[in-house]
Amino acid sequence: MIFHPSILALYVASLLVSFMVLYSAFYGLQILRKWDIRSGSEIQLVLERKTYLISTLLTYVFGFEILSLFLFIYTVDRLHTFFVGAMCAAGTLYVNGFGYPALILKVVNFLLAGLWLILNYADNRGYDYPLIKTKYILLLNLAPLILVEMALQANYFLRLDPHIITSCCGSLFSAGEQALASEMVALPSLPMKIVFYFAMALTVASGLYCYRRGKGAYFLSMASAATFVISLASILSFISVYFYELPTHHCPFCILQKEYGYVGYPIYITLLGGTISGIGPGLLMPFRGVKSLSGILPSIQKRLALLSAILFLIFTLVVTYRMVFTDFILEGY
Repeated sequence: MIFHPSILALYVASLLVSFMVLYSAFYGLQILRKWDIRSGSEIQLVLERKTYLISTLLTYVFGFEILSLFLFIYTVDRLHTFFVGAMCAAGTLYVNGFGYPALILKVVNFLLAGLWLILNYADNRGYDYPLIKTKYILLLNLAPLILVEMALQANYFLRLDPHIITSCCGSLFSAGEQALASEMVALPSLPMKIVFYFAMALTVASGLYCYRRGKGAYFLSMASAATFVISLASILSFISVYFYELPTHHCPFCILQKEYGYVGYPIYITLLGGTISGIGPGLLMPFRGVKSLSGILPSIQKRLALLSAILFLIFTLVVTYRMVFTDFILEGY
């Protein structure tokens, strides 16, 4: 194990997050079983006080869960100097078998935590907690994932051995490897550019349409989810190459380093934020018929749709700026 301030911070934070989520899930079970807003019983009054406390608590807990993804990536990137062969977070994560599973699960939990916060925000706008059971069902499904994430992260850091020789990102993200990432790297750049810009244009347009007309929420959600996957594939296929100006360098992590102006952080923040806010309108759509939310949800959906369009547009502008104002020409290789 390597003792590092960021590792210790992630340890403590994951323990606190897991404890708070378990505590909230315990009361969530009681709410699912006994909640009745029409009742004036003592237990109902207790549950109403508890749910206010838990909602406030989970807002901060899931807020930190979202931030912890970037702290994790920052930490593993800084640790690459401890390992022979590692040049960035890619090599550090490859030191043992827990690194990449931990990262993938943190991304999944990032998205689910963001969606839970959207549900919670909408629920708190209603006078009768209309989404309380829905958001606690989501919480009960999210709780095991949070615990597994804590276990994977703990095992990853505990099993870090500086004597291990790991692989560099050049070998991990190359077309010759037998892995999903390598298949994305091998995707032809020109067709991927067409797919990427078409998906982005469609998603941004659907976000603006949903904002202006209040329609198309389900389509926006599906488009946002698809664009998230397409964008990740595009980062591996051609976007990263323009930042490195090397036709064989497809690493999705090196753009997070100082040498490239930490540009990876705004790229991933806008992509993840646009995905969450884009899925949000469709997530809320089934509840527009709820009486206490009928006058509230449309405005929330419109704001989410606009935010999604803005974030996806910023993401596109950042990567396009680099592609346009560089002397590197990918299709020439």
